Amino acid sequence: MPQVLKLARVSPQHFPTLDPIPWPEYKTVNASGMDLYADLDPRGIDIPPGELAAIPTGLKMEIPEGFEGQVRSRSGLAFKNRVVVINSPGTIDADFRGEVLVGLVNHGPQLFHVNRGDRIAQLVICPVVTPEVLLVPETELTTTVRGVGGFGSTGVNDTPSKS
Repeated sequence: MPQVLKLARVSPQHFPTLDPIPWPEYKTVNASGMDLYADLDPRGIDIPPGELAAIPTGLKMEIPEGFEGQVRSRSGLAFKNRVVVINSPGTIDADFRGEVLVGLVNHGPQLFHVNRGDRIAQLVICPVVTPEVLLVPETELTTTVRGVGGFGSTGVNDTPSKS
């Protein structure tokens, strides 16, 4: 049986005298994400360099049990403007029923303006595994070749260095 993502507009709508922003949709047959749009007043909002803003989408949703919504940066905004989802991917739990807000941060050198109806992020629906948690002493954890190596411990590339 196919999974169903239920979408609803916030009530009351943010700007009832304006045409509603588009519903999220898959733009191509193999797209993994749907675009989320900014539900702002016609003036939009400015995000200064180094600052962040919570952008309303005007949407609430019901994600199927056993799944989560992942709010991800749009590659074009990230690459061209250095504007990204602050906690990418942001998680929308299946039991959340509030309005979806997108936290954007401007890592670029210039002011970034978000207009009403701009595509600001992607929504990807992913399965969630919730394993049973078993608390054990550290000595019961298996050892691996990597061991405790963390941040950068596997190197940057596989090219041997020249001596």
